[in-house]
Amino acid sequence: MATTERPPSRMRAWMLEGLSDMGRNGGHTGPHAEPEPPHQGQRWWRVMCLTGVDYFSTLGYQPGIAALAAGLLSPVATIVLVIVTLAGALPVYRRVAEESPHGEGSIAMLERLLSFWQGKLFVLTLLGFAATDFLITITLSAADASTHLVENPHLTDLLQGKQMLITLFLVALLGAVFLKGFLEAVGVAVALVGVYLALNVVVVLDGLWHVITAGHVVTDWTSALTTEHGNVFVMVGVALIVFPKLALGLSGFETGVAVMPHVRGDEGDTEERPAGRIRDTKKLLTTAALIMSCFLIATSFITTLLIPENEFKPGGKANGRALAYMAHQYLGSAFGTVYDISTIAILWFAGASAMAGLLNLMPRYLPRYGMAPHWARAVRPMVIVFTLVAFLVTWIFDANVDKQGGAYATGVLVLISSAAIAVTIASRKARQRGWTIGFGIISAVFLYTTVVNVIERPDGVKIGACFIAGIILVSLLSRLARAFELRVTSVAMDPMAERFVRDMASRRMRFIANDPGHRDKAEYRDKIEQIRADNDMPEQDDFVFVEVTVTDPSEFEACLTVRGEVLHGRYRILAVESASIPNALAALLLHVRDLTGRTPHIYFEWTEGNPFRNFLRFFLFGQGEVAPVTREVLREAEPDRERRPRVHTG
Repeated sequence: MATTERPPSRMRAWMLEGLSDMGRNGGHTGPHAEPEPPHQGQRWWRVMCLTGVDYFSTLGYQPGIAALAAGLLSPVATIVLVIVTLAGALPVYRRVAEESPHGEGSIAMLERLLSFWQGKLFVLTLLGFAATDFLITITLSAADASTHLVENPHLTDLLQGKQMLITLFLVALLGAVFLKGFLEAVGVAVALVGVYLALNVVVVLDGLWHVITAGHVVTDWTSALTTEHGNVFVMVGVALIVFPKLALGLSGFETGVAVMPHVRGDEGDTEERPAGRIRDTKKLLTTAALIMSCFLIATSFITTLLIPENEFKPGGKANGRALAYMAHQYLGSAFGTVYDISTIAILWFAGASAMAGLLNLMPRYLPRYGMAPHWARAVRPMVIVFTLVAFLVTWIFDANVDKQGGAYATGVLVLISSAAIAVTIASRKARQRGWTIGFGIISAVFLYTTVVNVIERPDGVKIGACFIAGIILVSLLSRLARAFELRVTSVAMDPMAERFVRDMASRRMRFIANDPGHRDKAEYRDKIEQIRADNDMPEQDDFVFVEVTVTDPSEFEACLTVRGEVLHGRYRILAVESASIPNALAALLLHVRDLTGRTPHIYFEWTEGNPFRNFLRFFLFGQGEVAPVTREVLREAEPDRERRPRVHTG
C-alpha cells in the first residue's frame, strides 16, 4: 500500500481498547469487548449484586410509593405485586434467559419475527424504551440518592438547594467507575448490596418487633381496613386497580438478562449452548426475585402500621424514604445516618446495572445495523456518550425524582410486556400449549398494566417517544454517513467461481455488472454488444457477468457467497446475494484483486432517472445509483489509486 497508517495515540488506544467487530468475528460487545471463557466469568451471585443494585435499591422509595398509592391497603397491593413478580415476570425472564443466552434479551427474540426495514424500526422502538428504562434508572436513582443526602438531618442546612450539582456529580462518578473497568463495578456492587440488605434486615426485624410488642397496632390497622373497604374481595379489587402504580417494583429483570454473558457457567459451556450460564442466570433471577419479594412484603407491612399517614405525603419526613425514617425513628440517629449512607450509595450505584445493560444491549444492534459509528463497539466511548445523555436528562428534569417516575415505569412495563409476548410466541412455535396459554395470560396482565400506567402518566410515553425519535434520527444519520463503507465482512467463492477467476487471471480481467432479468441468451448477447459499443472495445475481449440479487436491504454487514455458473453453453456468470449491489460488487473486485494480484475492470451502464431518487433507492433498497456508488465504495476502501479496481461506465 502507498499509504501508511499513523500509530494511534495512547489516549485513542485506551479509549478503543477491546474494540471488536461483531460482524467479522462474531465479536461480543459490552463491558468486556470479547466474551469471557466460562471459567473466567463471574459467579452468578456476584452478577446478581450488579443487577440487584437496581432491583434492591427500590426499597429506598417503594414502600412510600405503595403507601401513597394504596394507603392502608399497601401490604395487600404489595402482595399482588409479589404474585405478579413470582408468577409472571420471573417465569417470563427465565424463559428469555433460555431463548437468548448471550444477553440480547427479548428484543432479539422479537427481532427474528420481522425483517427488512419494518423489523429494524421495530427494534429501534424497543431500544428507545430500553434506553428510557436504563437511562432514567441512572438519573432517577442518582437524584433520589441526592434527595436522601440533602434531607439527612445533619446535612440539610449545608446542602439545601444543591441537589442538581450533587446529582450530576454522582452520575459523573458512576461513569468514571465504568471507564476504569467493569470488574471494579461488580466488586463495588457486591459490597453495597451486602451492606444494604444487612441493614434492611435490622430495620425490618426491629419494625416487626415493634408491631408485635404493640399489639394494638395490628388491631387498629385491620379495623380501619375493614371500615374503609368492607370485605376481602373489595380489598383485592382495589389492590388490583392501584397495582400499576407499584410497577417500579418490577425493575431489574431486563438488566438481569442483559448482563448474562458475564455469568461464569460451566467448563463445558459453548457459545452455541451455554447450559451452565443459562442455569446460573435462572438462579440469579429467582434468588433476586425471592429476596426482593420478602423485603417488599415485610417493609410495606411495617411502614404502613408504624408510620403516620401524613408523613408519606409530599413534605412529610417519610416521603420517598420510609425505611430511612424508621431507621432514624426507632434505631437512633447514629444507625439512621449509617442507613442513609448505605441507601445513598446503593441508589447512586443502581445506575451501574443500567449502565451495564446499556453497554451490553445497544452495541449489539446499532453497529450491526450500520446505525452507529464503528467506535460504538468499544466500551469507553459509549460510557462517555451515555453519561453525557444522563447529564442532559438530569438537567431537563431538574434532578426531580417524581418527574422521572412516569418515564421509568413506562420503560420497565414496555420491556416486560414485550418479553412476555416474545416468550408466548416462542412457546407457540415450540408447540407448548400449556406454556403458551400461561404466558399469554401473563402478557395480558402486563399489557393491561402498561396501558393503565400510560393513561395515568402519559408523560412517560412522551419521554419514551423522545428517546425513540432521537435513536431513530441518530441511527439513520449514522447509516447515511456510513453508506459508502465496504460492508462485506468476508468473501467465499465456490469451485466454479474460482475457476472463472483463475482463467481470467492470465489476461485482462473484465466483468460486466448485469441486472438479471429473464436470463435468456438474448439478454447476455445484447448486454455484451452494448458494453462493447459504449466503451469502443474489440470483439476478441471476453467477459464474466456479475449478477447481484438483493436480499434484505436493511442489513448492513454480511458475508458474501459467490456462485459460478454457465448459461446457454457460453456465458459465465458470478451469482451473488447481498443487501447492497454496489457494496457487493466492490467487495468482489477487491477479493479478486487480492486473490490474483491483477487489477480487475468492471463495466456498467448509467442508471436512468433522477440521481437523488436513485441514491435514495440505494440507501433504502440497496440498488439504484450503482456505478458511481460502487466507485465511491472502492475509493474509500482502497486509497491507493494504482491498486484500486477500475470502474467503467458507458
